[in-house]
Amino acid sequence: MSEMRFNPITLDWVVMSPARELRPDDFHHQAESHPARPVHRDNCPFCTGNETMTPGEIARVDAPDGSWLVRVVPNKYSVFNAGDDLRRQKQGTFRSMAAAGVHEVVVENPRHDLDLGDMGPAHLVLVLRMYRERYRALRGHPMVESIVIFKNQGQRAGSSLEHAHSQIMAAPVLSSQVGMRLQEARRFHELEGGCLYCTVLREELAAQERIIDAGTSFVAFMPYAALSPYHTWIFPCKHQSAFDEISDSDIDELAAMLSRLLRRLKAAAGAPDYNITIRSAPVGEVTSGCFHWYLSVVSRISQLAGFELGSGTYINSMRPELCAERLRSVVIQGMD
Repeated sequence: MSEMRFNPITLDWVVMSPARELRPDDFHHQAESHPARPVHRDNCPFCTGNETMTPGEIARVDAPDGSWLVRVVPNKYSVFNAGDDLRRQKQGTFRSMAAAGVHEVVVENPRHDLDLGDMGPAHLVLVLRMYRERYRALRGHPMVESIVIFKNQGQRAGSSLEHAHSQIMAAPVLSSQVGMRLQEARRFHELEGGCLYCTVLREELAAQERIIDAGTSFVAFMPYAALSPYHTWIFPCKHQSAFDEISDSDIDELAAMLSRLLRRLKAAAGAPDYNITIRSAPVGEVTSGCFHWYLSVVSRISQLAGFELGSGTYINSMRPELCAERLRSVVIQGMD
């Protein structure tokens, strides 16, 4: 029987429709179409040895032999113009401004054949530390209002290059989605007291049904009104508004938890394409008692269709309780 559930953080109503559920074998059938990749491609701008194919390097993590393990470069096809000022124009309802901002690419590994879930926790630590380093640097940019760290894994998730990479975009405005979530978090703080995100986490821990992994500093769970199959959030246990508040020890735990999650997802759902987003407080709200940063993993198993686009309401073909149970049941040899 279908059921509608409300997500108090995203303000989405989600239709849980298990009658439309895809069988696990269908997921694995999708995975078979992924071809094996070589360790190196001569024409790949992100492969080691091809560094001259990218714009000038911004930051890097060096290997003991002097090569690199993680590097950051400007996006060659940036959606923002780094040198622009905030020129604004208004004529009636027509408003515009210069697309002033920063768009960077984080090349996660010199090898072409490794995805983020293949790299292991120790390497994920390097990637997450680089995210933090760049977040801190971009937060001081005079025109930046919001910073989004995200990864598109696979074609269905919007990736145009197969070499493992993620992106950081620093924009001069807040999106309506972020603004709406911030407004709801403030409303909850004023009416109920405390942090909406901390409250959701406490209730998920009490319910236990959708918990996938829990550590000292982080909890991975599927929200009660998950937007799609295997939609997962990783919340810091301690209230933190901005991602760059994360400590080195907490990065170690987050890297290990994310590594386990990606491996479980690959085993349980057939290596689906996915998006990872770090949702952090807007630059002007980094000390907020309302907002609570978190990491989101959205598997691209289902697709938006006419009902979703026309109504703004999502249909989830798999209840999050079932997805969480399947991920918890996965046992992977050598998993930290």
